[in-house]
Amino acid sequence: MENLSEARIYVGTYAKYNNGSIYGKWLDLSDYSDKEEFYDACRELHSDEEDAEYMFQDWENIPSSLIGESWLSDNLFEVIEAVSDLNENEQEAFYIWLNDGSHDIDTDDISGLIDSFRDDYQGEYKDEEDYAYEVVEQCYELTEFAKTYFDYEKFARDLFIGDYWFESGYVFRRS
Repeated sequence: MENLSEARIYVGTYAKYNNGSIYGKWLDLSDYSDKEEFYDACRELHSDEEDAEYMFQDWENIPSSLIGESWLSDNLFEVIEAVSDLNENEQEAFYIWLNDGSHDIDTDDISGLIDSFRDDYQGEYKDEEDYAYEVVEQCYELTEFAKTYFDYEKFARDLFIGDYWFESGYVFRRS
């Protein structure tokens, strides 16, 4: 799981790399307030080169849709700030939700993404049947006798065929 609050990038340059050197430094993104401040640090680090082309040789805790070898997403720091408002479990669930494929963290409005995530995120559960038990408890007034005959497994199957999906202990409503 990525933890954007611990995001960091190893910054070298193409010129150094092409001359056989991987000289660079790990830069923690939490030390910078925005992309321009980060690039100022890159310029300072490689001040021995005029008009250096930065090469992000490695990175940690950054979704691949926000970084590449020679580019950073324009909204990377906005994403870091927005995600920092989520607790640790919500952050993990958020990354799983993003990987579902119907959201683009690089181009979509981040506050809209967070709102959509909060609408879709149902919580953390042991399994699909565990979620089905909660739905029955909250939505149906079954007598204790009726609950003994209720088929939670089949009810869970029906819930997750259409309206919900489950991954790594988290339940999401389909958008």
